[in-house]
This record gives sequence, C-alpha cells and structure tokens, in this order.
Amino acid sequence: MSELSFTRPSPTDFLAIDSLLDDEEVMLRDTVRQFVSDRILPDIGEWWEDGVFPREVAKEMAAMGLFGMHLEGYGCAGTSNVAYGLACTELEYGDSGVRSFMSVQGSLSMFPIWKFGSEEQKETWLPQMAAGEVIGCFGLTEADSGSDPSSMRTNAKRDGSDWILNGSKMWITNGTIADIAVVWARTDEGIRGFIVPTDSKGFEAQAIKHKASLRASVTAELAFTDVRVPDDFVLPDVASMRGPLSCLNEARFGILFGAVGAARACYESALAYAGERTQFDRPIAGFQLTQQKLVDMMVSVNRGMLVSLHLGRMKDAGTLTPEQISFGKMDNVRNALEAARTARSILGGNGITLEYPVFRHMANLETVYTYEGTNEIHTLILGNSITGLNAFA
Repeated sequence: MSELSFTRPSPTDFLAIDSLLDDEEVMLRDTVRQFVSDRILPDIGEWWEDGVFPREVAKEMAAMGLFGMHLEGYGCAGTSNVAYGLACTELEYGDSGVRSFMSVQGSLSMFPIWKFGSEEQKETWLPQMAAGEVIGCFGLTEADSGSDPSSMRTNAKRDGSDWILNGSKMWITNGTIADIAVVWARTDEGIRGFIVPTDSKGFEAQAIKHKASLRASVTAELAFTDVRVPDDFVLPDVASMRGPLSCLNEARFGILFGAVGAARACYESALAYAGERTQFDRPIAGFQLTQQKLVDMMVSVNRGMLVSLHLGRMKDAGTLTPEQISFGKMDNVRNALEAARTARSILGGNGITLEYPVFRHMANLETVYTYEGTNEIHTLILGNSITGLNAFA
C-alpha cells in the first residue's frame, strides 16, 4: 500500500477555505484584494494619521461596482451576499474606515431606498449612488439614544404636502461629505425614513474631531432645524422600527465578514514580523509563547471566515435570521479585537507605530466592537433567542 502524501497547510489559509469559493467569488475577492494592495495600503497610515478619507477613492470603489453590489437593478451589480461579504473582508484588511464607507453607502443608504422606496425614488437615487456620483449617510443614532434607537427625539410633522424635520443625529459616517441623508424620525404615523438632501435649508453637519479610532472615516453630528422635506422624499413602504433595523442587519452582515479581514491583517503582520525579528540569537517565532499567540490568531481568523462564509451561504439561500447575524457580528468582532491586541504584543514597541497596521486596526476595532449594536446588545439578542426571555430592561 502506497503512503499518503499531504501538503503542508498554508499559514494564511490553514483550513483551505479558498477551496469553498467558486471561481467567480475568487475572482471578485482577488480583484478587491489587489485594489486594496495597490490603492489603500500604501497611503492608509497617512490618511488615518491625518484623519481624512479621499473622496476620489470612493469614485474608484464605485467604478469597481462595490456600492450596493448585492442589490438588484438600478445600476447595482447584483452579486451574491457571499461576494459582498468577501469584498468587505478585503476592504477591512485595508482599514475598517474603508469598509465602513462601502457599508454606509450600500447597506445603510442605498438599501432602505431599494427596499422601502418608491419606484421614482429608486430610479432617481440608486443609479447615481451606485456610480458614486451621490454619496449617502444614515441618520439613526442620537446622542441620548444609541442602543435604544426607538427612543429617538428627532421628529417630523406634516405641513401641507411637506414635512418639517427637527432634531439631531450623532456618530454619522460620511455626514460632512454626503449629498443625501436617509434620516429616521418619529412621526404621528410611526418611525418614517426621509431622504434629505444635505444642501437643504436648516440642515447642518459638523465633523466630530479628536477621534482616536476610525480616523480614516468621516464622522459627523447632524442637526435639523425646520428642514422642509417634500412628501415624495419620504420612504413610503415602512412606518416602524422595522425600517432602520433591517438596514442595520444589512450592515452587520458586512461587518461580520469585514472583521475577519482586520484580524487577518494583524495575524499576517505578526507572523511576518515574528519570523524576522531576532532576540537571543533566534527568531522570536521560535519561542513557545510567541507560537501560542500566532496559533491563537490563526485559529481565530480561520474560524471567523468559516462562520462568515456559512452565514453568507444562508443569506443567499434566504434562511439567515437577524439573531444569526448577531452571532457573527458579536463573535467575529470580539475575536478580531483580541487578535489585534495579541499581534500588538508580538510587535512590541513597533506595534504602536503606523509603520505596521496592527495598532491602527486595534484602535479601529474598538469602534467596530461598539457600533451597529454593541457587544452587549448582541449578547442580549442571542440570550433572548435561546431562552425566550427579554433581558433588555
């Protein structure tokens, strides 16, 4: 009997997860990976340090068909959800802020128009947004209603054939560079979504400064003072929290894939560094404690990718639930944050510089851990699901 021959697993794809992707998925993944390598990685440290996100990068992402890529029609690419997730993974390998830009444009701004908008609204806005000609932002969170968005104070009242919008929103990605804002407000008819051009009288966007996380992402506070919105700028097909929460589920799905990209970037950086850095006349990769850290990161990255891919296949099959999305968002993000912290320890003092991606990812992931539902909120969503008991209040 001949002996079996085995190939040593790849340190960067230990479980051969690439073999679970079809040719089209691999081609799209590799295209975005090359874009990140060529266009994002050379400058992202400087963008992050300067607190900027170049608008021209958005145009290049649009040219690749990344905005609203998993939506059908209206100039959108109509890819699978798995393909969308893989793109998120690669973009977040570059930086969480880059993936956030795509998530906000496609899943939080385009999706509600696509899902709840009128045909006229879809035909007016979605092709322009897919092409990157119109940038959107998503106004839900308020300073005093983060984890409890249903307690929002922003309100809109009818005035003839128009609406008058008053209130404010906080932590709004793309807020100062957006052309339109999809704003959720309390009305006598329930929670309604409003498409608000940012040049409207009474609309103000103020950039949030002094951030120590997600610096290569524009974040703003929005204020509305008697902003007049025509009735045909109101999303007609939803009047409840189902509207914004369905958008959040779309964004969370992208995050659970994206977090794996950030973790992978930290792991690969630590692996390369440990192989080159010598102490006591040997590479630190040869020390037992370092190998334990590297193995823990490798296992976390592979496990996170398997969870993401499984949930993506379920979403494409139409069987994925919001609770299962919470599972992926909660577990993949907390594991990515732990991987980033572990990688930082391997790099030692070099781990706090922007010459390496690790500290930047670690700082970014502190925000990802909190936004689109905190770790605690997702824990309670899962607790409610498995026990049938609501522990939110």
